[in-house]
Amino acid sequence: MNLHSSKLRIFRAAAFALCFFVSGFFVSKCFAESGQKKDAQVDSSEYIRTIAQIFYTLQSRFVEEVDPEVLYKGALDGMMKSLNDPYTVYLDTSDMRSLNDTTEGAFYGVGLSISKRNESTAENPAYVDVISPIEGTPGYKAGIQAGDKLIEINGEPTPEMSMETVLSKLRGPKGEGVEVTVLRGKSVTFKRTLIRDLIEVPTVEFGTVQSGKNLYGYMKLIQFTPDTVPRVHEAIDSFKEKKCSGLIIDLRNNPGGLLDSAAKIGDFFIDQGPIVSTKSRLAFESRSINASADNTIVRDMPIVVLINKGSASASEILSGALKDNHLAYLIGERSYGKGSVQQVMTLKHNDGIKVTMARYYTPSDTNIDKIGIPPDKEIKLSPEYTDEQTKAFVKLSEDETIRKYVEDHPDMSENDIAAYAKVLQKDYDLDLRLLRRLVRIEVGRTKDPRLYDLDFDVQLVEAMKVLDQGNFKKLVKSTKTLKELQEEAEAKAAQDDSQTKK
Repeated sequence: MNLHSSKLRIFRAAAFALCFFVSGFFVSKCFAESGQKKDAQVDSSEYIRTIAQIFYTLQSRFVEEVDPEVLYKGALDGMMKSLNDPYTVYLDTSDMRSLNDTTEGAFYGVGLSISKRNESTAENPAYVDVISPIEGTPGYKAGIQAGDKLIEINGEPTPEMSMETVLSKLRGPKGEGVEVTVLRGKSVTFKRTLIRDLIEVPTVEFGTVQSGKNLYGYMKLIQFTPDTVPRVHEAIDSFKEKKCSGLIIDLRNNPGGLLDSAAKIGDFFIDQGPIVSTKSRLAFESRSINASADNTIVRDMPIVVLINKGSASASEILSGALKDNHLAYLIGERSYGKGSVQQVMTLKHNDGIKVTMARYYTPSDTNIDKIGIPPDKEIKLSPEYTDEQTKAFVKLSEDETIRKYVEDHPDMSENDIAAYAKVLQKDYDLDLRLLRRLVRIEVGRTKDPRLYDLDFDVQLVEAMKVLDQGNFKKLVKSTKTLKELQEEAEAKAAQDDSQTKK
């Protein structure tokens, strides 16, 4: 017993020393900045010692032999989950590899950008939220949309899954299938089998769009990576060479990416002042990224930005910066509302943690977290469908009616597509424009995908109409900053609350 007690004291001392060495810098910095009393730091040390004691007790005395790695991962995962922040998570080696794959631009998976809450309750299950599908991927081709929820993966409910488990199930060897059960709206569920494929994370696609005598540049930003900045520069050079008289920046279903990439692109358009600022709990980690006139390559060009509920994070930084500077007119639907900044820290075992370190603010000093950015003009891409219409859409996909017809009728023209859509509408109560779109997608599977679809894309068509009007400067100057919009919303909420109490 004496030998055991001696070893226990040595282990405790060593564990405490190690834990304090790892965390001491952050703890001392934290309390120095926050002005808390010194005894709070002592309390933290007591917690660390207790954790070390429990770790040793479980490893040495649990009824079965325990792998220390299991305890280590469980402790880190539990700490992250206790903060109830969906973006602060423990990343094991496979998660870190997946994150690197995404950043570097390629991996095998199903092509869905997702998020997941840590806490799950019976009233509010922590399903997997689809932020957006990546265009052209298995998830996109299966008709999964931004706002859908994955409630099962391979027959297993997702609420109790960790994000690590979700990613491990969705990613895997090329050519293998993964079955997902999708919840759309409040009650419509359907299953899809997604065949994993190489997901090459694209950055920018661009071209021109003609509207009468006017030629506009169209630039679709799909994700913000280090490659996005030079590609945007290339697109702008192309538009200048073709003498485009306006620019449409498409940020729909862009889940975000690197903050610095979004800021550098914003600097292409903004002459001076803040592009984005981050505010941390620690003053030395807060910063403001300001525009420089030396980096501005677009001046006096009308700009329309397209956003929707799949536009998140870095795409909201760019759209918010352009809006607050009265440089762009926003069309579409309210954006996702992710106004926080994460930092990834690599640990010694090739694992890591992703921690929310700050919140970001637009040039008008506004944070849009859980609020999103409202468009200057709301245009819905498709009408709101009833549950019955949603079921008709699901049935159409499951029957593979369109695929079979297109296989039997190769080289369909636009007239053929329109005629077949009318035939489909007799059996499926859906909008003709949507039906034409679905047929057109199937026809295009064996060809190069279209950059845009003017027959279906009413938001893009509206952007062209705005640019056609010729009064863009007056229009964009009349728009309100995000700060003004939020202050109006707060004032209205206070007024409504006051009237309710009366």
